[in-house]
Amino acid sequence: MKLGRPDVTTQSLEALLGQVGNTAEFLRNQQSGPNVYPGVPAEYTNWRDEQWAWQNTCVLFNQSYHMAELLVEGPGAFALLNRLGINSFKGFVPGKAKQFVPCTPEGYVIGDVILFYLDDESFNLVGRAPTLNWVIYNAEVGKDDVKLTYDERSAARPDPFGRVNYRYQIQGPNAAKVIEAATGEAAPDLKFFNMCWMEIGGKKVRALRHGMAGQPGFELFGPTADAEAVHAALVAAGKPHGMRLVGGRAYSSNTLESGWIPSPLPAIYTGESLKPYREWLTTNHYESKASIGGSFVSDNVEDYYLTPWDLGYGPFVKFDHDFVGAEALKRMDAEPKRQKVTIALDNDSVLDAMGTMFGKGDRGKFFEFPSAVYSMHPFDRVTVNGKTVGLSTWIGYSSNEGRMLTLAMLDAEFAEPGTEVTLIWGEPNGGSTKPTVEKHVQKEITGVVSPVPYSEVARTGYADGWRTRQA
Repeated sequence: MKLGRPDVTTQSLEALLGQVGNTAEFLRNQQSGPNVYPGVPAEYTNWRDEQWAWQNTCVLFNQSYHMAELLVEGPGAFALLNRLGINSFKGFVPGKAKQFVPCTPEGYVIGDVILFYLDDESFNLVGRAPTLNWVIYNAEVGKDDVKLTYDERSAARPDPFGRVNYRYQIQGPNAAKVIEAATGEAAPDLKFFNMCWMEIGGKKVRALRHGMAGQPGFELFGPTADAEAVHAALVAAGKPHGMRLVGGRAYSSNTLESGWIPSPLPAIYTGESLKPYREWLTTNHYESKASIGGSFVSDNVEDYYLTPWDLGYGPFVKFDHDFVGAEALKRMDAEPKRQKVTIALDNDSVLDAMGTMFGKGDRGKFFEFPSAVYSMHPFDRVTVNGKTVGLSTWIGYSSNEGRMLTLAMLDAEFAEPGTEVTLIWGEPNGGSTKPTVEKHVQKEITGVVSPVPYSEVARTGYADGWRTRQA
């Protein structure tokens, strides 16, 4: 059983791109702003205290609404995912999870999601839609013996709260204490990205040992019918341990401290090898509505494509299996690579840019707090002596660090911590036509290259992988 192309009467992405002219310009002027986080208030208390809690006590994230899910079941499930992911599947067995990263035949990233190995012949992929769309398409054209069940994110469905599963995360220094209080047993001593079962609020709950905000924790999930009981039990268990609920406003800023870049543009808009895929995708899909923004402007959309190394996923690339994009990645492996970093922006320089708000003359692009991202896929230029040396792809304010931080990828010679760089903030020529962009002028903001993750706990506490200190 296959899902198939959702609506064959809808115009394809390929046809749309043939009508709009320049693809990069089309994406820059899309009318969509940043990804939304529905189903939770913007703030439960205030976003500063909510940020503080994930480093000092603990927090409860409600992730039930903003991510799509794809259940892949059947005899062909393992082989399908193995041939699409850059990751090795050696030793991957039920009860484990991993970050799953597929690439195009040309070696550029389509997206990344968390892949849960639930049971024999049963996998669940959770995250942004591009990766899930790619898996569905390949299952269809490959005629794999699989059953696919797609659960769309709330923002793109007619019944926003009709999700199949709830998904919560308990993160922070007191996470284990909250789990112990909620279950009546000591928190399980699980290795990173391993799963077990718990009982919370009288309900059977699946738990993944995880870390998201730079601190240890657990991701908990189960059927939506159990969501209210589990949530109430967690809230009660968390009260003695200073647990705070996190709203949509603070949620997207946690990545600044933990170092995950959540915004790779799916690299599917060009190339003959992907034309059949663009003909399969419709104007209702994520890829047709994606927006790019920022000071980096190119007329060639391929300049916005990212490699696994750009995102810190180099350690995931394993040539122990045949997968889509393997030959291209083998060639890239021998080439110079950009390196993922954090840039700590200079406080005085940020204040100078913000100070333009308090006058009637030319103003810089407005900074939203705590996340200053204003498109689905941000790309800002990072320069040294006027030369572009890399791209910033996520920006916002950490109250814990008292800094405006960006996640960036820089040419290796400029990626050493302590290197002084300049971020070009705002779009050229007064800005694009996105509704999140007001008329403004570009501003130069100085900063210092810093480790990624920026949080010391995340650098030293996570398992080896994209979050650990870059070599």
